[in-house]
Amino acid sequence: MTADPVRAIADAVLYEGYVLWPYRRSALKNQRRWTFGGVYPPAHSACHPDDPAVMRTECLLRGGPEATLAVRVRFLHVVARRVGRAVGDGLELVDELEVAGERHLAWSEAAEREVAIGPARVGSVAAAGRRAAIDVPAGSDREDLRHPDGTRAGALLRSWHALSGAVAVAAERRGDALWRVAVEIENTTAFDPDAGREAALERTLCSTHTVLAAGGGGAFFSLADPPVELRPEAEACRNEGTWPVLVGAPGSADVLLSSPIILEDHPRVAPESPGDLFDGGEIDQMLVLNILSMTDAEKAEMRASDPRAREILERTEGLTPDEIMRLHGTIREWQVLS
Repeated sequence: MTADPVRAIADAVLYEGYVLWPYRRSALKNQRRWTFGGVYPPAHSACHPDDPAVMRTECLLRGGPEATLAVRVRFLHVVARRVGRAVGDGLELVDELEVAGERHLAWSEAAEREVAIGPARVGSVAAAGRRAAIDVPAGSDREDLRHPDGTRAGALLRSWHALSGAVAVAAERRGDALWRVAVEIENTTAFDPDAGREAALERTLCSTHTVLAAGGGGAFFSLADPPVELRPEAEACRNEGTWPVLVGAPGSADVLLSSPIILEDHPRVAPESPGDLFDGGEIDQMLVLNILSMTDAEKAEMRASDPRAREILERTEGLTPDEIMRLHGTIREWQVLS
């Protein structure tokens, strides 16, 4: 787990729902993935209004002439994984292939993508705005599989579609040293809506979220609990498909995470957590115990379904008894009720 608490929360958002318990391809709940933070191709969005082509964040920033703003937009890009079995000099596509006792399954993975803007002084952002293109070319790679004697067994073929779009950052002065900051993320990827939802997801910015960082003495205001005098300004902020919260050490206000999952200000990952489990709807303790109780066949499918599912399995099987006991619960503070 990363030592950076902001990164830890951002990564938890990025991979929430990526693959759910029981972490296997055959599980019904894993048949419909990428359900959070999607910014879809506009042609798909036009037919499915609940799947937006734009995500917008607005927040309030306090800052003088030296205040700066930096923005990072992060998302997952669906990668199709196909399995080929060696046939003569070529490959035959199959649903799964076992090589040296290890199963390889056809499914989908994801690649992390990021677009960064700034840092720049907030005043200059207000004067001219900032914009960066989302331009990910289509691509593919091949991972050869070999038998223990070195002969060809097959290959894993990974491919991804091109993505296009833009991130635009703007700022508007709303008072003395008060700014309304806006970040808009737009997907402009070409798409045939008749191709269906799964094809649309391959051209979607999945699990999209935005990290905004203030420098030069700048600080963000909580939109959940703004100062009384700023409540009208906070209520006027327009957030579409996302919700900004303060992140970092309690009391800090220099970093904001705009998340498609509703969080409270200054969320944190419990120190007892053994690592990302991608399933915030469940309790870590129960997930760990359920993983350890799986049959060998279930573990084999989990291992073969996804590299990150494999990492969860190996990490869980490596937990010590003391580490498992710590998952039973921790008292963080006592409170006397009168």
